[in-house]
Amino acid sequence: MKVLKTPLIDSQLRKLKAGDFVAISGTVVTARDRAYARIVSGQKLPVDMKSGVVYHCGPIVKRSGKKVKIISAGPTTSGRMDEIQVRFLKRTGVKAIIGKGGVNETVAKNLKNLGCVYLAFTGGAGVLAASFIKKIERNVWSDLGDAESVWVLKVENFGPLVVAIDLRGKNLYSRK
Repeated sequence: MKVLKTPLIDSQLRKLKAGDFVAISGTVVTARDRAYARIVSGQKLPVDMKSGVVYHCGPIVKRSGKKVKIISAGPTTSGRMDEIQVRFLKRTGVKAIIGKGGVNETVAKNLKNLGCVYLAFTGGAGVLAASFIKKIERNVWSDLGDAESVWVLKVENFGPLVVAIDLRGKNLYSRK
């Protein structure tokens, strides 16, 4: 299994092929519907995502006093962001998306041009995903609630992830 370190490097991403297994070490940012909407609306980005990884995830959080722990961090369905995904990627410069279920054909075709890969994580494995989180760096836009806010996470060997859409346009979800 290949381990990718953030920030991601284009030359590493070009070597990936659909079907490869990878893991991520470094910074991963969670974002989904409401955070996406804010970002594409032109609000100031809460964190620099250029050459980064966005994880379609709404974590389950346990609080004890000031201590915060993510106890489950399973993927959410990426297709929910299809309508604004390309605008999001153009605005942020993200180079890898982690999610489940793939994206529509329009988004998949644009990933190649934007230099972004789609990495699939197994649904139902939220506790496993949370075990790779080594540190919560910060939580921004907390007014959106735990599931919809943006979490900046340090992860180590987050995976296995399957390269579901590579930079050549090969798409494991496509029936073509």
